[in-house]
Amino acid sequence: MKGMGSSIVISGWGAISGAGIGAEQSIRNMFTPQGGRTPVKASPGIGTTLSDPVFEITEYHETPGVRRSLSLAVTAIREALERAGLTERDLETVPTGVCFGTTIASQLNNLPLYKRIRNGEAAGLENELREYLQSSLAEYIRRTFHLTGPEICVSNACASGSDVLGIASMWIASGFCRRVIAVGADDINRVPIAGFHALGVASPEPCRPFDRDRKGLNLGEGSGALIVEETSLVRERGMTPRISLAGYGNACDAWHITSPHPEGRGLRTAVESALQSAGITPDRIAFINAHGTSTLANDKCEGTLFPKIFGPDVKYISTKGWTGHTLGAAGALEAVFTIEMLLRGAVPPSRGFENPDPEIPVPPVSSVLTLDGPEYALSTSLAFGGSNAAVVIGRISG
Repeated sequence: MKGMGSSIVISGWGAISGAGIGAEQSIRNMFTPQGGRTPVKASPGIGTTLSDPVFEITEYHETPGVRRSLSLAVTAIREALERAGLTERDLETVPTGVCFGTTIASQLNNLPLYKRIRNGEAAGLENELREYLQSSLAEYIRRTFHLTGPEICVSNACASGSDVLGIASMWIASGFCRRVIAVGADDINRVPIAGFHALGVASPEPCRPFDRDRKGLNLGEGSGALIVEETSLVRERGMTPRISLAGYGNACDAWHITSPHPEGRGLRTAVESALQSAGITPDRIAFINAHGTSTLANDKCEGTLFPKIFGPDVKYISTKGWTGHTLGAAGALEAVFTIEMLLRGAVPPSRGFENPDPEIPVPPVSSVLTLDGPEYALSTSLAFGGSNAAVVIGRISG
C-alpha cells in the first residue's frame, strides 16, 4: 500500500498481557529490572498435564459466559477508547469498523466436544455447534460497542495482530470508513500448548529471544487494541495526533508450513513494502520491535536479515520475554509497546538475552537504549504458512 504517510493516525491504544494490565504498567515493567511476571506451568483450569511454562494472566478473570479471548479484547479496547477520548456516542456518530485478529480464538477449541464427535456421539450437540458458529469475534465487538462500520475477523496465524492494522489503514485510505478498532487477542488453552509442544518448539524454561542458548518459545495470552482513524477526526475532538500508522507490508515466502525462509525472503519483501508505503528509507527507522519468538528458525531469520536492510548499526529487541508468544495478539500488542517506546524516547533491553549467537551478526539491544529524536519504528510479525507482516509506526512531531 502506497502513500499512507501521516494521514492515518493511531489515537488510542490499550494492552493486557503477561507484561502488565494496561499499556502504562506494561511499559513500566519493561524498564524495571525483574519487572513483569515469569512464566510458570499452566494453572489447573487450563486442563493440561504438560509442564511447559506459559505467561498466563492468572489474576484476570473473564466476564462470565464470554470467551476469554473476547473478554481480554474488550478490556484492551476500553483502555484504547479512553486514551483516544472517544465515547460510545462518538462511535455511533462516525461509522467505526472493527478488525479482529486471532490465531486460536476463531477455533472451537473444545476437546470434550471433539472427542464426543469422534466417538460417534454427535447427536444432541446442535446447541453447542450453533453457539460457536454464531459467536463471530468481530460481531461480538460490534454489538458490545454499538459500532456501525464494517467488520472482519482475520486469522492469519501469528501475523494476524499486525495484519489488522494494515487492513484498518486500507479501509480508511479507500474511504470505506473513517475509524477502525484494530484488535488482536488470544488466550491460553490446552490446544496450542499441546500443538507447540508436539512441534518441539516449546521451551522448558523462560524464553531467550536471539540468545545463543535459546530453546524455544513460551506461550502467552492477552490483547492489544489500537484506534486507527483519519487525522481530521482526531483534530475535530480537539486532540493533537501523536502517532501515525505510517506504513504496512505483507508477503508470503511459500517456503515451509511452519518455518520462515532461511534468508527471510518473504520478510524482506514485507519490510521493504512497509517502508515504501511510509515513503521513508531504512535509515529513518530508530529501532525494530522484532517478532523474536526465541525459536531457532525465527530468530536466525530476523537476526540475519535486519543488518542486510538496516546496516550493521541496526537496533532491535523482542518483547516476548515479558509476554510470551501471544499468537494472534502479538502484532497488536507489540504495536502498542512500540508506540510507548517512541513516546518515551527509549527502548528497554531485550529480556532473556545474555549470550550472542555467532550465527546472528548483530545482537539485540541488551541495555536501555536512548533514542535521539526518534521518528519511526518498525514492528515485524512472522507466521506459520509463510506469512510475514511489517508495520511502520511514526511519532508525529510538533
